[in-house]
Amino acid sequence: MKLYNYFRSSAAYRVRIALNLKGIAWEHFGVHLVKGEQRSPEYLKLNPAGLVPSLVDDEANVILQSLAIIEYLDEKFPQPVRLMPSDALARAHVRALSLSLACDAHPLNNVRVLSYLTKELGVTDAQKSAWISHWITTGLDAFEKSLAESGRPGTFCFGDTPTMADCVLVPQVFSARRFSVDVSQYPRVSAIDSHCNSLKAFQDAHPSKQQDFQP
Repeated sequence: MKLYNYFRSSAAYRVRIALNLKGIAWEHFGVHLVKGEQRSPEYLKLNPAGLVPSLVDDEANVILQSLAIIEYLDEKFPQPVRLMPSDALARAHVRALSLSLACDAHPLNNVRVLSYLTKELGVTDAQKSAWISHWITTGLDAFEKSLAESGRPGTFCFGDTPTMADCVLVPQVFSARRFSVDVSQYPRVSAIDSHCNSLKAFQDAHPSKQQDFQP
């Protein structure tokens, strides 16, 4: 499998975690978002939205959107760990947790949104930082409350095995720390993040471990 990704992309980070948890071998193809490589004609043929990640399976099948990719991997490779529960209601809860960050929080702080704020709307660096902090905090506030109200205690977001929700949470916490958001105010989120990052699959997916990493 080929994964077109950028080391600091939260969406790509999610898929790297999922691939590692599944034990699937994959090839790295870097798409540097800050340099604008996602807008090249070649990449736009692969992904018309000009986003990462893009997963190419068997040279013919291209799957886009990180959560769709994760569910595809889970269905095609159910072992050694299932990232989506077998019960319909439990799957809905895991999807809801995942979507709350992947759709409600993360997109507001991705490269193209921040670029539009600064280049088109003239937002200052201080205003941009306040924007980022506000939306990360809003997302993690809701996530922490959802975990507390779920009635599903465990070492991961949903029980004692990793799910898609953990694949989404860990990159979001990485972004929070990168933008100086105090994650200690979220005890359950912090505990889950710490536990996940003790596992090799999560460690190897970390941005600093990627071929295109730049400090």
